[in-house]
Amino acid sequence: MSTAPETSQKYRPNVGITLFNGKGDVFVGERIDTPGAWQMPQGGVDEGEDIESAGLRELKEEVGTDKAEIIKIAPQTICYDLPSNLTQELWNGVYRGQEQTWIAAKFTGDDTDIDIHAHPLPEFSSWQWVPLSQTLDLIVPFKRDAYKKVITFFEDIDLS
Repeated sequence: MSTAPETSQKYRPNVGITLFNGKGDVFVGERIDTPGAWQMPQGGVDEGEDIESAGLRELKEEVGTDKAEIIKIAPQTICYDLPSNLTQELWNGVYRGQEQTWIAAKFTGDDTDIDIHAHPLPEFSSWQWVPLSQTLDLIVPFKRDAYKKVITFFEDIDLS
């Protein structure tokens, strides 16, 4: 089931990854293009790619590691709209926002396995582990409602 609003405009298929460490905190990265804006890893789902593969691929690209085990997939997708000035800049106006499937994953490596600069086009300038609830204070305002839903989906996960 989707939470997409009724509209004829398209949403870009996307996967988000809530990566939990052994203490129960989650990975967030500070966006290179938006200093001060932190987010959990996310990215587009390629044609023919399943959610699990897309999530692990995005994790490798953005976090520099694939040392993770998927433990839960959100029961529904979450849509958010981008501010209108960003839709033209990011996707030439093709998409109004993103329709995300969120994955909860357990990080099976250690902090030295994380390399946010491993990909030729890194997304993050720095990273940290934070409590899941703290992600609301770090995310850009237009994604806050989506993150509230992610928290609801995964707040029962306890790896500590």
